[in-house]
Amino acid sequence: MMNATAPQKTVVFYLQPEFTMLAFSAAIEPLRGANRVLGYDAYKWRLASRTGEPVTASNGVEVKVETSIEEERKLMLGQHRPSIVFVCGGLNIERYQSKSLSAWLREEYNRGVKIASLCTAAHTLGAAGLLNNKRCAIHWEDLPGFQESFPQVSVFSDLFEVDGNIYTCAGGTAALDMMLSIISSDFDDGTVNRICELVLTDRVRNPTDRQRLPLRARLGVQNPKVLTIIELMEANLSEPLSLVEIADHVGLSRRQIERLFRQEMGRSPARYYLEIRLDRARHLLIQSSMPVVEVAIACGFVSASHFSKCYREIYAKSPQQERADRKQLMVA
Repeated sequence: MMNATAPQKTVVFYLQPEFTMLAFSAAIEPLRGANRVLGYDAYKWRLASRTGEPVTASNGVEVKVETSIEEERKLMLGQHRPSIVFVCGGLNIERYQSKSLSAWLREEYNRGVKIASLCTAAHTLGAAGLLNNKRCAIHWEDLPGFQESFPQVSVFSDLFEVDGNIYTCAGGTAALDMMLSIISSDFDDGTVNRICELVLTDRVRNPTDRQRLPLRARLGVQNPKVLTIIELMEANLSEPLSLVEIADHVGLSRRQIERLFRQEMGRSPARYYLEIRLDRARHLLIQSSMPVVEVAIACGFVSASHFSKCYREIYAKSPQQERADRKQLMVA
């Protein structure tokens, strides 16, 4: 436990353009709360950007910063060296990677500074080589593309992960849980409980708590057999199960499954399975640079032509057009 006479801990928040304001706020506010609860400034923080210029968040709010990467390199060697650097990510994360950013993060890490990511910034840590052979958490929506881009990383849809001096967080309100966990390791649960009371949250969630709503709540489905079948489908997208295999697993006949899906989901099980495979494909097209044919294979399609036909039927555009539209949006 850190006592009241211990030196301040300095925290750096590196803001990437289009960063998520919710995750940033959920990470920085507990530090203010800790100082208030403890009665002294146990933590201090500063904001940084690539050039030291203000950064605009994904919600359009412009945020001033105090330092640039070049200035942080100088501070790394003195008394103002941070104990932890948070990289705050958000939209179009791949667009904002740079060699200078990767080099700086590696330098900080090699000098014993903890490195953390919020939201999609796990991509930034991955690009810097800091996640090789480590556990990592990322937002469920970005998980498919991240897996394809960084196969050497063990990625999970947890709220946050801590692996040595690397901290990764799915973003959103999970940033609050990760920061409270960090504060707890510096002080104690009593301090964290008082911060929780200040910010009106009743507990710190476990790192492995689910990110998404349970299927029952997310889909509005109550039938346990249908929920089990959907879980099977979501777990087998690259090599889809046949309806016979699904039927054997849940102890129902094909006819019973067809009838249940018509009643609960308003479509056939084959149609629903196709839709969730195409949804994964869309995420891969938007989030990764995988060739279209590899996206098709990753989502269980035997040919690119069949994949394109199905994709156009659902989204009224080809996979190639989806990717072209995304690139145009990123350039705009």
